Amino acid sequence: MLESPQDPILQEDLEIIAHSKQIPWTSLEHSTLFITGATGLIGSQIIKAIACRNRLYSSKIRILAGVRNIEKAKKIFEFLHQREGLDFVHLDLNQKIDIEAPIDYLIHTASITSSKDFVEKPVDVIESSVLGTSRLLRLALQKKIKAFVYLSSMEAYGVVEDSSQRATEADLGYLDLTNVRSSYPESKRISELLCTSYASQYQVPVCVARLSQTFGAGVDYSENRVFAQFAKSVIEKKDIILRSTGLSYGNYCYTRDTIQAILLLLIKGEKGETYTVTNESTTTSIKEMAQMIIHEIADQEIKLQFDIPKNAHVHGYAPDTKLKLSSAKLQKLGWAPSVSLKEAYLRLIQSLKNQRK
Repeated sequence: MLESPQDPILQEDLEIIAHSKQIPWTSLEHSTLFITGATGLIGSQIIKAIACRNRLYSSKIRILAGVRNIEKAKKIFEFLHQREGLDFVHLDLNQKIDIEAPIDYLIHTASITSSKDFVEKPVDVIESSVLGTSRLLRLALQKKIKAFVYLSSMEAYGVVEDSSQRATEADLGYLDLTNVRSSYPESKRISELLCTSYASQYQVPVCVARLSQTFGAGVDYSENRVFAQFAKSVIEKKDIILRSTGLSYGNYCYTRDTIQAILLLLIKGEKGETYTVTNESTTTSIKEMAQMIIHEIADQEIKLQFDIPKNAHVHGYAPDTKLKLSSAKLQKLGWAPSVSLKEAYLRLIQSLKNQRK
C-alpha cells in the first residue's frame, strides 16, 4: 500500500524524498527516530517519507510518532498505522516526557502556529514552546541521542532594518515585547537559545532549522493561512482579498524541499548551529505573489482586492517586513531546493483538488 494513495501529487513528493541523494539515508538505517508534532504538515510528511523509504529500500528505520490524539493520528496515517516500524506515542509537551524505548534521533516539529492564538493565548504559546523544548532537550540528554533538529521559524528574525542584503542566521532584528503577538517569535528565540545552551553545556548534538513559510501538497483544505487562501481562490474562482497592503516580503519553501533539508541537517547539521531553510528564488511581496497567481495560474479569471481592517494587530497579523533570507549556510551542506514558487502553487492546487474528489 502506498503512503498517500488518494493524493498522487503528495505521493510523488514522498517518493522523490525517499530517492533523494541529498539525504544521507544510509546513516539512518536500522535507527529509531522520535518525531513530535506528528500530525502536523511537516511532521506527518517526514513520517510518510521515511515510511516510503522503508518500503522502497527496506531501510528498517523505526518511527516513534509523538501525538496528542492517537485516534486523530490513526486517521491521518490510515494507510500506515498498522505498518511495522511506526508506533504512536502519546505526547503532551506541558507534561513530563517519559519514553522507555531507545531513541537515536529526534525531530521537534510540534508548535502552536495559529496567529489568532498568538494574541489570544500568548501564555500557552510561550510555555508550550519553551517548556516543551526544554523537556525534549532533557530527554535527548538522557537518551544520549545521535542528533536532534529543532524547527524554528523565520519570525525569530523579527524586524530587520537593513533589507538591502539577504539576512543570514545572525542578523536578528527588533521584536516588540509590549505586543503579545511577539509571544510566538520570542518563544522561538528562547527555544533556539535553549538548543544552543544544551549543545554548549551538555554537548547535546542539537541544531536548529529556521523555516521560512512552508507549503505544498498535503496541506489540508481547511488551512486558512495566506498561501492556502490564494490557492483556494483559484480553485473556487473567487477574487483574492488582501487584509494588508501586501507590501510585506515573504520567503517560502516547498514542503518537499524543506523535509529534505531537515533530514539532511539530522546527519550533517553542526551541533549548536542554526540553518535557515528557504528557497531564495521565491522571495517576493505578498501583492506580487497574488498578482503572479492571478496572471500565471488563474489566467486572470479572478482579481485582486483589498479589505484592510482598522486594527490589524487584533487579528494577529505579523508586522510588515522587507526581510529577504539567505540559505547559503544550508546550501554549503549540499542542500538545493528544486521547486519554484509557481510550481509550488500548481502542486498545492492540484493536491487540494484531489481532496475534493
